[in-house]
Amino acid sequence: MTENTLPYPVRVDASPEPSASRALWLVKWLLLIPHAVVLLFLWVAFLAVTVVAFFAILITGNYPRPLFGFSVGVLRWTWRVQYYGYGALGTDQYPPFTLAEVPDYPAHLDIAYPERLSRGLVLVKWWLLAIPQYLVVSVLAGGGLYAGSRAAGDNSSNADWAAGGLIGLLVLIAGVVLLFTTRYPKPLYELVVGLDRWTLRVAAYAALLTDRYPPFRLDQGGIDPGTAPVSPTPQAPGVPGGPAPAPAA
Repeated sequence: MTENTLPYPVRVDASPEPSASRALWLVKWLLLIPHAVVLLFLWVAFLAVTVVAFFAILITGNYPRPLFGFSVGVLRWTWRVQYYGYGALGTDQYPPFTLAEVPDYPAHLDIAYPERLSRGLVLVKWWLLAIPQYLVVSVLAGGGLYAGSRAAGDNSSNADWAAGGLIGLLVLIAGVVLLFTTRYPKPLYELVVGLDRWTLRVAAYAALLTDRYPPFRLDQGGIDPGTAPVSPTPQAPGVPGGPAPAPAA
């Protein structure tokens, strides 16, 4: 199986829930203040862990597993908060205060632990190689380079990382639709989650959690299609590596 057919190691899933309130989203910013305070400290710790992991990878080629679990937990917590809040408005279920996976919460994030990481790649992937992705994410999330600022420990927008850009505009439209109809248009929901998924993949790559470059591909929908093995395209008969032509009658 080639790298192009392997599942992507960063999995971002979500399950839409019918909104119980037309206007709850108008005050979610207030309800999320406790999470914003906690995430402020978590992201400071995330920065310190990433620096330690940088040197560990540089010397040993491994991301220490306990530190890896913490970093994934911070991204997971952040995704749950943003899914509830203004990154998606995907649920009215208040996010739990935990780094651990919560099976019955409608937003999930997991990253496969890499047994080995490149000691040379760690020097350039988080800034030089990720620049094209940062440019894309700056358009999607607005307010600067979200993934880059997260990896650098910028927590100025903890409670609302999708306050601008395309995601912010689409979520605002979804909020207005919810206000008048209590329904979240499915195509709009799938697009928003797909854009969020793109930014989280970039954040994980910038934070040294994987060597797999984030694909320039919009994987829409609640279930992450990018983490399923991709079947190779069948080759035509006669092409090297393709199925043998049928014998002549």
